[in-house]
Amino acid sequence: MCGIVGIVGREPVAQRLFDGLKRLEYRGYDSAGICTVENGEFARRRAEGKLENLARELARSALPGEVGIAHTRWATHGAPTVDNAHPHIAGPVALVHNGIIENFKPLRDELIADGRKFLSETDSEVVAHLVAREVERGSSPTDAVAMVLPRLHGAFAIAFLFRDYPDQLIGARMGAPLTVGYGEGENYLGSDALALAPLTQKIAYLDEGDWAVVTRDRIEIYDRSNAPVSREIIESGASAAQIEKGNYRHYMQKEIFEQPLVVAQTLQSYVRPFDGKVALPDIDFDLSAVKRITIVACGTSFYAGMVAKYWFEQFARVPVDLDVASEFRYREPVLEPGGLALFISQSGETADTLAALRHARAEGQIIAVVVNVPTSSMAREADLLLPTHAGPEIGVASTKAFTCQLSVLAALAANLARAKGRMSEDEERAVVEHLREAPEAINNALGHDEDIAGIAHLVAPARDVLYLGRGPDYPMALEGALKLKEISYIHAEGYAAGEMKHGPIALIDDLVPVIVIAPSGPLFEKTVSNMQEVRARGGKIILISDAKGLADAGEGCMATIEMPEVHPLIAPLVYAVPVQLLAYHVAVAKGTDVDQPRNLAKSVTVE
Repeated sequence: MCGIVGIVGREPVAQRLFDGLKRLEYRGYDSAGICTVENGEFARRRAEGKLENLARELARSALPGEVGIAHTRWATHGAPTVDNAHPHIAGPVALVHNGIIENFKPLRDELIADGRKFLSETDSEVVAHLVAREVERGSSPTDAVAMVLPRLHGAFAIAFLFRDYPDQLIGARMGAPLTVGYGEGENYLGSDALALAPLTQKIAYLDEGDWAVVTRDRIEIYDRSNAPVSREIIESGASAAQIEKGNYRHYMQKEIFEQPLVVAQTLQSYVRPFDGKVALPDIDFDLSAVKRITIVACGTSFYAGMVAKYWFEQFARVPVDLDVASEFRYREPVLEPGGLALFISQSGETADTLAALRHARAEGQIIAVVVNVPTSSMAREADLLLPTHAGPEIGVASTKAFTCQLSVLAALAANLARAKGRMSEDEERAVVEHLREAPEAINNALGHDEDIAGIAHLVAPARDVLYLGRGPDYPMALEGALKLKEISYIHAEGYAAGEMKHGPIALIDDLVPVIVIAPSGPLFEKTVSNMQEVRARGGKIILISDAKGLADAGEGCMATIEMPEVHPLIAPLVYAVPVQLLAYHVAVAKGTDVDQPRNLAKSVTVE
């Protein structure tokens, strides 16, 4: 997801704008730029690639000005070139834009017919020209923005800078987050609280359709009907220290090792160990009346939902539909009145998932949200908010957010089972004990980091890797494959172990590592049987299991990774660790960009 920072100050802003972009690097980007106003003229610096390239541009030519906007871009329309990098300038208007303008083509055709010249391939430049045209016709910046915003279809957060009005910025949001920050003698715009953390702790989140006029002395907010509104000013609590790597080489490594702590923090909100009870936030609907659950998510969050499907159906005996968010609306799902629609997201701003949420609400569903950002759009629109407490996740490949999601979903499954009369007090007490064991078990798993690093060289040369698992370990196979391809760029696929003989076994040879996730338990023997089918065809197996499983089936494997023996309920939380660490160490061995892998963004705010 692209990043935006804007400052209306009383001293030069370029360095602070650049520092704000550094804090937004975790979102993923492929170009960056800054634009300021000085002596009635725009001054702009842009660069492809990483921020060090922009830093070199700034070092070659200083950027004066006390008001400015800055942007990190993740390419949608147009390649990641300097010409396509933001900020874009059209006459008296400069802007930065996150999201996508779906109707840019007819708008661009209209503007070209009107004689306007485009310098980029982006949809964003269309908006700059639309506002510039209104300003050139005599409109004030506020009137120009108010006239243009209703013409835009899509998802966007936009910050406008005006050449002839060097004392203000205008920001607008529709489907993508935007925050205003309140300072002393200056004010700010930012994609999120972290972007503004060193500048101010006093922020307000713009609501859907809001736009704001930001000057040094005040911030005026308007809703989509252009009526003045007030939005709650809160203390963000965000800190630049939250996004420091500390002694770790990469953010992803740091976040993997934070999992015992953040899972413990998350579970503290959902379990009452002295009572042996699972607790949820206050609910104003009857959970026992829920007859069907629809889970919707993307990427890693989808795999968390896939594990939860096993739990909800096994514990509570409630049927579950599971959808990829980008497909949900388009298959026109049948949603029964009073059903529970459960949305899972790290950021709470993912465009596909947010659109699916609004569709489900329109269809009469109760909305529950598992999210890591309690002030996000999804969180604010939920009937039941189930926050994770992972803290900021900077690495693009999700790790600690995933295990925290699993923690919350396990608690929700137990609570639903109790509400349905499917779980006795003794069974609930046992669930609480197993969940409380999870942080220590995750810590134990992390103790095998060096062993896993030693195995990475066996996987790094491969062009293709397969992951196998059964039951809740099948989603872990999918997640392991996703992690590996995300950050090492090795083609990897996850399969249900029993499906190998229905086609994928044709891929097996001695150049394809096969990673088998198989904790000892009721499904172990069947998984090992599938593993032997792979071995018989020359497959090179890496077996991830506990001591008992390795003793029974570890002989003859290319490598083994030992995990603690745990209850099946928390096995997904524990077995997430070795697949994360293996992907991490393979990526390090290959020299890829672990925290900001190519072509990816932390939160996808376009469909």
